[in-house]
Order: sequence, then C-alpha cells, then structure tokens
Amino acid sequence: MIKYFIYLFTVFFFVACTPAEPKPSIEPPRANQKAFAKEDMYIMFALRAEQIHDGESASQLFNTLYEKSNKKEYLYRSLQNDLVMKKNERVIQRVDKIEDKEDLYLVRIKIVALMGLRRFSEAETLAVSLVKQTQLINDYLLVSDVYVQLGQFNVAVKYLESAYVKDYNEQILDKMSIILYVNLQRKKDAIAQLETHTRVHGCSKIICSRLIGFYSNENNIDGLLSAYLRLYALDKDAEVAKKIVQVYAYKKEYVKMMDFLENSRSDDRTLLQLYSNTKNYTKAYPLATSLYKETGDSSFLGQSAIYEYESATNKDKKMLTSVVNKLRDVVSINADPLYLNYLGYILIDHEIAIVEGMKYIDRAMEIEPNSAYYLDSQAWGYYKLGKCKKAKEVMDRVLKLEGSDNEEVILHKREIDKCLKKQRKR
Repeated sequence: MIKYFIYLFTVFFFVACTPAEPKPSIEPPRANQKAFAKEDMYIMFALRAEQIHDGESASQLFNTLYEKSNKKEYLYRSLQNDLVMKKNERVIQRVDKIEDKEDLYLVRIKIVALMGLRRFSEAETLAVSLVKQTQLINDYLLVSDVYVQLGQFNVAVKYLESAYVKDYNEQILDKMSIILYVNLQRKKDAIAQLETHTRVHGCSKIICSRLIGFYSNENNIDGLLSAYLRLYALDKDAEVAKKIVQVYAYKKEYVKMMDFLENSRSDDRTLLQLYSNTKNYTKAYPLATSLYKETGDSSFLGQSAIYEYESATNKDKKMLTSVVNKLRDVVSINADPLYLNYLGYILIDHEIAIVEGMKYIDRAMEIEPNSAYYLDSQAWGYYKLGKCKKAKEVMDRVLKLEGSDNEEVILHKREIDKCLKKQRKR
C-alpha cells in the first residue's frame, strides 16, 4: 500500500505537466526563488529524513518549509510522508483545516487517506465529484480504484470506459482489462479489448506485457508468442528474445526459430546449434568463424574447422590444410575428444598423416574409451595401415555399441571385411 501511495502521488504531482490533458484549476506552485535564507538547508534535512525513512521528521520539516515559504509543494510533500506512515486521520484533519478548498491536489490526497481508512463511501463522493470537474485520466483511475475497493467492479469499468474513449489511453485500458479479467472473470473480453487496441494503435510495452500475462495464464501458446514478437519489435530486448526462442522450442517450430534468430541476431550461439542440428554446415561455418573472432573461444575455432570440412564440396589440399591447422591449434589448448577425433580421422581418412592421426584417436579414447565413433576412427586407422585383423577386432566392438548403424560405420565395416578376405587369400 505504501508503494501504491508513493506511485499515485508521483503521478498526480506531474499530471499538470501533461500537455494532452487539461490542467486542474489550481496548479501546485513552483519554486522560482528562495522564500527565506535557510530554505535550502531545511530542504536538505527533509530529504535526508526521507532517505533514512524518518517520515515523522520529514513531514515536520516540509511543513515548516511550507509555513515559512507558503509554497504548496512543501505541503504536498509533508502530507505524502504522512500517508506513507499511514497517518491517514492526521492527513484528513490537516487537509480539512486548510482554507483553500479548491486545491484539487489536496482533494486527491484526502481521497487516498479516506481509502486508507476504508471510508470508501466518503472517498467515492469526493472522487466522483473530482472526476466530473477535471476529466483527467488519473482521476478516472482514482475513482475506479474506489469502486474496486467497494466491490462495484462494473461501475469501475464504466468510468474507465468513459475515460478510454476520450483518447484511447493505454493506462486506462490496462486497468480496465485487469478488472475485467481478474474481478469480473470476463477473460475473453479483457483480451479482446487489448487486441483491438493493438490493431488500431499498436502494441505498446504496457499492452503487450499485459497480453503476455493473460495468455500465459490461459496457456495460450500462440497468443503468447504473438505478444512476445510484438513486444520484441518495440526495443529488441534480449530477455524477450530468449522467451521467443523458448516458445518456438516448445512448439518445435525450429525453422521459424531459425528465421527469428537470423533476423534478430539475438543469440548466435543457439543459431549455430540449430545450423549444426539441421546439418546446415554452409551457414554454420561462417557463423562459427565469426563467434571465434568475437569471443576467442577455441571451441568455436574447432567448430569452424568441422563445418568448413563438412560444407566443402571439393575437399582439396588447400581446404584440408586449413582445417587441419585449425584443429591442431584447437587441440593444443583444448583436449576435447570431439576435436581430437575429428583431427585424427581427417589425417587418417585422407592419408595425410595416418600414424599421427592414430595418436589423436588414442588421446580421444583415453577420455571416452567406449565411444562407438572414436572406436570406428581407430578401426579405420588400422585399416589404412593395412592391419585389417586388428581393424576387425575393433569394429566388432563398435557393432555392440549405440551408433553402429551409422552409414559411415557400415561402409567402414564393409571395407574392413573385404580387406580381411583379401589378406586371408594370400
């Protein structure tokens, strides 16, 4: 409630500065010059009292400033401190003693104090009179708050609708949608009004965020995604982008997720993983290279090498040299078995340096001795060295493991079996 009071009066204090609305008949005065010699000192003490949450001292100091200067902003600040301390009776007594009964700011203060004392009927009378006089957005909000407290939700919505049609204010619409959704359980109406507003006036942060809350509560995934996308379009917020990716992943709409990530560039790491999962190595290669240049992370250099190899239609000497050099650099600082195996396999398969390649495979198998893929590379190495019997022994182990149905494994097995038959015939 304290935070509510502070927010409410911050809004009220600046409402006169809003050009889109008519001003109250009496505005809070502004300080243009010192009213007395020690005015600045009193202000410093009063603000310090607020800072350390000494509301009583702050209220007294601001009241002293008001008495010495006759500047209404000090009176308002003093009364605000009383409200924060829940000194609602004192607020009402002080307001009632002031001769200026036309000060609408004081009327608002009194309404809030009455609400704090749950004297809603009195607050209603003042609030209804106030909004008739000012026709201001925040006074419509205030009167709706009174009717919400009275449990007269339909009346609260009526006042908000009257205010909304004046200039389609999104704060009014937001408040109205909450009452419709939460208090009146007219959930479809609440969402429909928000969506209608977005079609005509666009989806602001306030409205998009409210739609996200409602759609999430309704478990409406399509609506949720739509609202997130509209919210992201406003300011490209990284956290919103993460939510969009999560929703796409939940819906398993990976192509749309990829399109979003390509257009937004909000998460290149996830995009790289998508490229890898879909075997889109042509796009994965430059992205991994870019991420390596950006981060200096050796794993991206390793991925760059792998995707360069996989995307090449012509695995010529120049390309192989580039890939091998990258992977050698990677494994010199990052003994990840994935890169050790990849380097070893390329050296073996292309007969660049078979013995050296076997050493990298051995290092990978020290880390993961039962990997079907690393065993397959080892078997292929023995095959390239002409040790087909040894290759067959290793391949028999591969066939007992998950991954033995891989096309490359099947091809290697076939070639090793042929080699073994030839050797037996000799």
